Amino acid sequence: MTEKQIVVLGAGYAGLAAATRAGKRGRVTLVAPESRILHRIRQHETSAGLPVRRPAVAEVLRGRGVRHVRARATELDLAGRKVLLDNGDALAYDTLVYALGSRTAWHDVPGAAEHAHPVERAAEIAERLRTAQRPGTVAVVGGGATGIELAAELAEAHPRWTVRIVAAGQVGGWFSARGHDHVHKVLRGLGVAVHEHAAVTAVDTGGLTTAAGRIDADLVVWAASMEPQPLAAEAGLAVTPDGRAVVDDHLRSVSHPEVYVIGDAAEVTVPGTGTLRMGCATALPQGQYLGKVLTGRTDEPFAFRYVVQCLSLGRRDGLLQFIHGDDSMRPAVLTGRAGRLAKAAILRSVVMSLR
Repeated sequence: MTEKQIVVLGAGYAGLAAATRAGKRGRVTLVAPESRILHRIRQHETSAGLPVRRPAVAEVLRGRGVRHVRARATELDLAGRKVLLDNGDALAYDTLVYALGSRTAWHDVPGAAEHAHPVERAAEIAERLRTAQRPGTVAVVGGGATGIELAAELAEAHPRWTVRIVAAGQVGGWFSARGHDHVHKVLRGLGVAVHEHAAVTAVDTGGLTTAAGRIDADLVVWAASMEPQPLAAEAGLAVTPDGRAVVDDHLRSVSHPEVYVIGDAAEVTVPGTGTLRMGCATALPQGQYLGKVLTGRTDEPFAFRYVVQCLSLGRRDGLLQFIHGDDSMRPAVLTGRAGRLAKAAILRSVVMSLR
């Protein structure tokens, strides 16, 4: 491998997987402000105040030719092939790996950004619950996987609080009939109040206004949807209307082929599978694949097929939903203790897979 300077932006699952593999044979600079991995798939546990092991970035990078710069990228100079950082430095690159991921999308809901807590601030949510003078009501906005996991975990860890999950559509509505029914059975057993078809139209200090009526809450947690970080679009990379970078079948930007974009930041379409959804399940394989590309170990197009979707449903239950390669549902599921153990095994494998 030639001594080209590779710069990786972002220490999420995609960025770390790409950096560790490229660092086996080349010089890599990883730019990320974190000293420990974010571990976003365990944020529901952190929010509930449970101890979560988050390995140090240095531990993940150990033995690799990767230099970690603890800073945040503020601007991309695509013409000059430089990354400007918030510490005043500028990094030159021959190859840029853009893996800055996604952030909470507020969708211009009045008061949401001011009064709701995004799930990224999991430690802050835990502190609010821990220091509250008395139990109250927490409303989790979002009926997707993150919202379901969060509502279940909070209800189990804080049984004196009233937990509500509020969704614009159905909670877990994409699962198979067996999967959907199990999710709702567990939520009922934990005392979670489910509000479906209740799109949030405003958030204030006392709770939510929804299409189905008023929901009072002492704490609002926003887990409704995510959007790409804006830096790619601001720099001039070709992006979709929702801000995800347009890439080819080798994950290169179609407008700037010296830039690879992976993870939630990219719109990746795979023949026979479709356009990949955001999440660890798709980000980690992209990082692993790109590491092989950057070290010359493959020139094949990126390929991906789905296998399962999994949920934590508190500490004693879980759901493993088997799916077709195109992300459509199979009837079969694992639930209860078997589902929980399967999800736990997947969580353990994620950290090991980063290297």
